[in-house]
Amino acid sequence: MKTEKTTLYTLLSSDEKLFVDFFNSFNSNHSNLENEHLIIKLSENLNTSVEQIALFLSFADIHKKKGTSFVVICTRIDVDAFPETFNIVPTLEEAIDLLEMETIERDLGF
Repeated sequence: MKTEKTTLYTLLSSDEKLFVDFFNSFNSNHSNLENEHLIIKLSENLNTSVEQIALFLSFADIHKKKGTSFVVICTRIDVDAFPETFNIVPTLEEAIDLLEMETIERDLGF
């Protein structure tokens, strides 16, 4: 798992060949990242399924409760298969836009 930190967010990218390896690495490191805005970028090489991405739902809930954002970047996935409150987008630019919108909403008390 690759980690890139910016002033606004932490980007976690998959460099593993199997989703289970990436998820296990993420899961074991998440406690150190709970208070950060996270963007998870899943590689197209992982052939990620809806069921696998759904494993991130509980982490998204944790971040929402802590007042931080959690966004998953995944192409070739049906976003309608997930709850409306789960942030999943196809590009990094859209993930950053979403993170900025959520920051504004939090600042306004929504």
